[in-house]
Amino acid sequence: MFLLELNWLAILVAWIVAFVAGAIWFGPKTFFPVWWKAMGRKPDEAAGGSNMGLVFGATAVAALVEAIAVASVVHFVALSDPGFGALNGALTGFLLGVGLAAASSLSHRLFAGHGFKVWIIEVASDVLNLTLMGLIIGLWR
Repeated sequence: MFLLELNWLAILVAWIVAFVAGAIWFGPKTFFPVWWKAMGRKPDEAAGGSNMGLVFGATAVAALVEAIAVASVVHFVALSDPGFGALNGALTGFLLGVGLAAASSLSHRLFAGHGFKVWIIEVASDVLNLTLMGLIIGLWR
């Protein structure tokens, strides 16, 4: 089974790096205030509802699933290219971010009435995180 062939240390590091990058991206001094306002929320309104443990826990699990998915794609793409490395991994993550994350989430944001600004802030974080994951996993192949 190919899952046993994956570099689980690389997946763990990629997961942590992406989770931290996402926390910085949506931090109070970066994009959170602009994103929150674009979502139509008030500055004093609590984010994530009343159970932030559930929000962060679910976000962490989702990021781990993403890291495993990126590692799986990298594994199969690298089978055809023995010279596959960090840049190829970053490109793979970037293409997954743009081709899947960005493309699939656009209609969700537009139909929800949040518009392009919310979509760009959210999807730029997704693309960055998937690119970082691909870079790390490609480097440690």
